[in-house]
Amino acid sequence: MDFDLEYARKVIEIEAEAISFLTPIVDESFAQAVEMIYNCTGSCIVSGIGKAGIIGQKISATLASTGTPSHFLHPAEAVHGDLGRLRKDDIVLVLSYGGETDEITRMINLVKQSDIKLIALTGQRDSTLCKYSDVALCMGKMDEACPLGVAPSVSTTCMLAVGDALAFTVMKARNFSVEDYVRFHPGGSLGTKLMTVEQSMMFRPGEKLPVAAINDTIEKLLEKTGGVKRHGAVMITGKDNKLVGIITDGDLRRLITKYKSKCFELIAGDVMTANCKRIRVDALAAEATAIFHKYRIDELPVVDVDDKPVGMIDVQDIVTIKIVG
Repeated sequence: MDFDLEYARKVIEIEAEAISFLTPIVDESFAQAVEMIYNCTGSCIVSGIGKAGIIGQKISATLASTGTPSHFLHPAEAVHGDLGRLRKDDIVLVLSYGGETDEITRMINLVKQSDIKLIALTGQRDSTLCKYSDVALCMGKMDEACPLGVAPSVSTTCMLAVGDALAFTVMKARNFSVEDYVRFHPGGSLGTKLMTVEQSMMFRPGEKLPVAAINDTIEKLLEKTGGVKRHGAVMITGKDNKLVGIITDGDLRRLITKYKSKCFELIAGDVMTANCKRIRVDALAAEATAIFHKYRIDELPVVDVDDKPVGMIDVQDIVTIKIVG
């Protein structure tokens, strides 16, 4: 069978063109909607039915993953008990191109009775949804791209674009950071790529670190670090508590082989690897991966802005969180 691929290309062009004409929607009403979402002390409840509802679910997920508490409320389920999900400090964002669907209009009445603020994203400025909304974002009349001109396509694509614009504008206003994003995406590939050294290192803030002073004997070094949890190296610090070197388990084995019992009398500063590799606590874990690969080492000291040890990251930690790959 011959498929009309030229028509397929046309669908993409039509939808792209529609989005390109959407920028005027970013006006005072849009700014009000952003402010409402930004200042909301409850959740941003997103609702819609049919294809618009599916788009609404995605917008709600985007809001939730970028710093704005949100969940989706199906308008049909809302009138059968799920309205109990709403609280006074919530706001509701309703997606409906026509703005007249029975389930939508029934839900509008219930939302307004609860004195909850309502944002509309629609195509019809004279619709019931627009009329009773506190803020209305109107995309205007649109011709759908489907062969019959009826299946939601252009309208839902544009709704998604406007929803992203709302979510990301609020995200930017919150100064939502990479660390914040990773906190909400710990299991995904994006999360691991953006994970910081602090989040992946084996030691947590306040825990005892494998640290010894440059003038300590090896015996003293072992006494100091004997109770520290799993580690394969000891970080050596100078008088100012800054990192000056490292002694690994492999180094200790070689010292014992060479000096026998006398190795315990050796001074840490004399046998350490000076000017060892290190990484800042706020660096990406992926940067640690690059250092492990380049220098063929297993342990990497983690330091703060003053070059003082705050932790250690092991190559196995990187493997465990699947950053390697």
